[in-house]
Order: sequence, then C-alpha cells, then structure tokens
Amino acid sequence: MKAIFGTTALSLSVLLGTTAFAQDTTFTINSFGGAYETAHRACIITPFEEETGVSVNVVTAYSADAFAQLRAQKDAPQFDVIHFSGGQEIVGAAEGLLAPIDAASLTNAADLYDFAKANLAKGEGPAYSIAAIGLIYNTDAVSPAPTQWADLLNPEYSEHLVLTDISNGYGMLGFLMLNQSQGGDLDNIQPGLDAVAKLLDAGALIVSTSPEIQQEFAQNDAWIAPYASDYAFTLRKAGLPSGFAQGAEGTPASYITANVVAGRPNTDLALKFIDMSISPEAQECFAEALRYSPTNSKAELDAEIAADVAYGEEGVAGLIRFDPAVIEANRAAWVEEWNKTIAR
Repeated sequence: MKAIFGTTALSLSVLLGTTAFAQDTTFTINSFGGAYETAHRACIITPFEEETGVSVNVVTAYSADAFAQLRAQKDAPQFDVIHFSGGQEIVGAAEGLLAPIDAASLTNAADLYDFAKANLAKGEGPAYSIAAIGLIYNTDAVSPAPTQWADLLNPEYSEHLVLTDISNGYGMLGFLMLNQSQGGDLDNIQPGLDAVAKLLDAGALIVSTSPEIQQEFAQNDAWIAPYASDYAFTLRKAGLPSGFAQGAEGTPASYITANVVAGRPNTDLALKFIDMSISPEAQECFAEALRYSPTNSKAELDAEIAADVAYGEEGVAGLIRFDPAVIEANRAAWVEEWNKTIAR
C-alpha cells in the first residue's frame, strides 16, 4: 500500500493534459474541515491541482450546510463538486440539483463495490469512503472482543457503556442498529427505546459528542461504545487502548459521496476530480489517515489499518444503509421519543 498519495496509477495528465483547462478556471468544492479536510487535501485536492494545473477553491461546509447552500444557489450554483455524508445526494438528485453520471466517464467506477455506484445515472454521486459504525472497545478491559450488537446488553458492560445521543448522526445510526438487533425496524423503534431504557437503568451513560466519548474512555472507565470506526483510531492516537469490531448483525454505514453539481461549466473537471476520489490510491490514503472504509475493491490496506475498517468483500458485505430519507422524515418524532426515554 502507498503510505502517501502521490500520483495516481492512471495519471490525469494522460487523460486530459495539464493544458486542457485554463489556469484561471474557478473550481469549487466543499470539504468538512479539521482533520478530514487535511486528509482531503493530501489525498485528493493537492494531487488534483498538480495534475490539472487548476486551483481548487475549498469551502468548509458540513453536509447539511452545504446542501442548504446548494439549494439556495439553485439558479446560479457555485459548487462544481459537492460532498455529503448524510444522504443529501438522494434529495439533491431528485430535485435536479445534481447531474447524472455516466459510469463510463469514470475510469475507476468499474472497481467500485456495487453499493457505491448504484444510482450514478440518477445523479447520486459515488461513495468514495464509508464511515462504518460498530463497537469501539477498550482492548485492555474487554476480552474477548465484542462480536455482536446484542453484546451491548451484556451486564458486565452496564456501568462501562457509553451511548451517543441521536442528535449526533453516528449516534442515530448506532441506535437504529441496536433497535434492529432487538427486533425493530424503521417503522418501529420501540424495541430500541426499550433497550436504551434498560441500559440506562443498569448504569450506561449518554453523551452528545465524540470528544465526550474520549473523555469517558480516558477518565471514567468506559469500556465500550457504539460509534464510527475512525474514532477507535482517534482514541488509540491519544494513547488509549482501543479496538473496533463489526457486529455480526450488520454494520451501519454513513456513505461519503462526491457529486457533480448540475448547471456548472466544469463538468469534465468535476468528473476527473471524482474519478481521483474513487481511485484505490486516494482511498488507501483516506483509510490510513482517518480509518474510513474504502469502496474501491482494488484498495489494499495493511493489516493494522484493515482491522479498523470494513475492508474487502467480506467486510463490506455486512454494511447496512438505513434509508436517509426515512431518517430525515422521522427525525423529529424519533428525537422526541428518545428524549422521553432518557428523561425517565
């Protein structure tokens, strides 16, 4: 595996030549700030600029804010490529804000797992990384490692379990998976609420943000928490013994997608940028930097990195995507029921 993304296996200069686009071309994308944006620049943005000679204007905007901007700019869009992690591409494509993609225009599309390219023709851009939601655990305190979501109800973990509020996107996905493991589904979240009530009565704690999870593991003897795979890596970098396990019942997935904005003059550039995003090299780089799961079947990861992500055919086979449109439609009602449950 290449440790640092340098040049792509298929050079963009071969595809289009660095003189094909004017040096003063304005090419605008969004990224998510912080460590993500740092990795985004190293793995994709800077190599793209070097290959094409085009300067990328990066607007720091999380998915919901980026989508709000996209809607507001409908008649005069400003983004060329827009990135989402909350399923906004489904709505954006339906509203005509995103352009359909011909898979043949992406040289790396053939190597993507099917789920990552399912709706290109509808305008939903490919998933170039996955935030896999599983069980983060203290490797010193929990042995053997947890293997299923039902393990969260193990009495041994009761006073060492950290749940995340469903106002947090990862907390929502973790709750929905717990609900499913208890017999619920998107039409019935009561089994999950009942499980949460039982866990709280037994001593579990609820937090709202990822830094609070780290604080609980560092200071308050937390052993296990349902959360994203990348955070196990974050804890380990902070010197905390942590591992990541995919539950046998399935692994909720937050798709991180790259989408072509409709009505912009830079479609060819947008496709080249997205093609680089779904290349094995870019995805290896993201996995190393942040522990996001690759969607390109040709991405090769070292064993240490692979242990932190959903990797390979077997790893991605267990991925579950709870319908983002259903989540959004029910969010307010679910949060109300959740708040009633945790306030008991």
